[in-house]
Amino acid sequence: MYIEITDETGKLDSSIIEQTEKVLAFAADYIHLSQSKEMAVIFVDNVRSHELNLQYRDTDRPTDVISLEYKPDEDEIFFDEDMEIPEGLMDEMDPFIGELFISTDKAEEQATDFGHSIEREYGWLTVHGFLHINGYDHYPVGGPEEAEMFRLQEEILTAYGLTR
Repeated sequence: MYIEITDETGKLDSSIIEQTEKVLAFAADYIHLSQSKEMAVIFVDNVRSHELNLQYRDTDRPTDVISLEYKPDEDEIFFDEDMEIPEGLMDEMDPFIGELFISTDKAEEQATDFGHSIEREYGWLTVHGFLHINGYDHYPVGGPEEAEMFRLQEEILTAYGLTR
């Protein structure tokens, strides 16, 4: 999987960037995601996180991670009306799956609040956002989707070695 990582804050330690790339590759293998997939991770501060949260989620506050899942628009790709589109062809034609925006400010706050390492917090935010852009969700709260997503998230983090 190709991962483009950008640190808009300019203050992130290179070990966190390296960990992010490794944990994403691990998570992709764990859920059997095609190696041809591509995604972006952008580390931002709370000001930018607030702007993005307002723009995409209509929520007027910063947040820890924003996941923007990308789904190709099949209507923009033209095939003969009688042509059957082979399963998986759309995935191969457009490998980009989405973007994660991770707030470095929130990561630092939450690592302190939850009493675990900053590495664990960045790993948690990365896997959480990654699962969102791959179709997992935790709404409605208390529902089976939430239980499945959080179970898988913890399973991936534990297998990777980022335990509480």
